[in-house]
Amino acid sequence: MISVGNDWQPLFDIEQRKPYYLELREFLKKEYSTKTIYPPMNDIFNAFKLTSFEDTKVIIVGQDPYHEEGQAMGLSFSVHGDTPEPPSLVNIHKEIVREGVEQGEWSKDLTRWAEQGVLLLNSTLTVEAHKAASHSGKGWEIFTDNAIRTLGMDERPKVFMLWGSYARSKKALIENPEHLILESAHPSPLSASRGFFGNDHFLKCNEFLRKTGQTPIIW
Repeated sequence: MISVGNDWQPLFDIEQRKPYYLELREFLKKEYSTKTIYPPMNDIFNAFKLTSFEDTKVIIVGQDPYHEEGQAMGLSFSVHGDTPEPPSLVNIHKEIVREGVEQGEWSKDLTRWAEQGVLLLNSTLTVEAHKAASHSGKGWEIFTDNAIRTLGMDERPKVFMLWGSYARSKKALIENPEHLILESAHPSPLSASRGFFGNDHFLKCNEFLRKTGQTPIIW
């Protein structure tokens, strides 16, 4: 059984007993023992370990971990500091700079966001090397949808950033109308110019956090 060491544990305890998760675990055991899988096994649940349920005030939904060597670290859009910056993350940084929002020293490793309450959650938490979406449909989406649904029912106001059609499909999971849902095109170079650039999501997020008595994020 997985232990995340914080108040996400009740969700983990419930989900890990369900048939879909037991099948997923067996699938992953075989995958990790016979293929190159990202992220490293100890990093799969980093998003939950770094950002407790109680501390989560912003959720950025990704789809799939990066699938090249040394990239995936268990946080959506984030890579280790010694890894080339992925194009989507380059565009995220460009938009932050354009908005003139509160900013710390820029780093490709977004752990600093996670530690401020930004849950960087991919819908699928593992992937085979060089094969995008290779672990989709194996059960991860059930797990992460339940996490989003749990956050979406929470009474404390949160910001959900949904970039691209896949992330936007998660809107139906967010029930509490007190939450702020921000939707736009994906930051990928294929779509960023069609609505991601200029979306002002980082400004709108911090304005909402201030309005609801929460500390804004230093991006």
